[in-house]
Amino acid sequence: MTKGKETWAVGRRKTSVARVKLVDGTGKITINKKDIKEYIQTGEAKIEQILAPLETMKMRNKYDVYFNVKGGGVTGQVGALRHALARVLTKAISDAKPALKKEGFLTRDSRMVERKKYGLHKARRGTQFSKR
Repeated sequence: MTKGKETWAVGRRKTSVARVKLVDGTGKITINKKDIKEYIQTGEAKIEQILAPLETMKMRNKYDVYFNVKGGGVTGQVGALRHALARVLTKAISDAKPALKKEGFLTRDSRMVERKKYGLHKARRGTQFSKR
């Protein structure tokens, strides 16, 4: 990347959508205008999960990363953030795609909640059956 250039990408998981901006910098990571540790308070494992694409490329302190995420819960947002970060790294670094694809970071997890059908309580749960 050239100095001062920014790169954008979008990542998705379930109903969460994450937009990411990658800028040359010192390793500052912001989610919805908050520090990553302030936004993700459910544990260090989720933060490591988000930053896994940066760790794979060994670029942890080379870029500033600005995320904007909405929708879904914590796990869905973490998946969307990781997907967005992997996609922006493939745009920014020319030889990043094979390594990130091998780790599975570029694959969009397409699993969504199945819709509720009429005549049923939930998507597949029917009414209770009693012979008598």
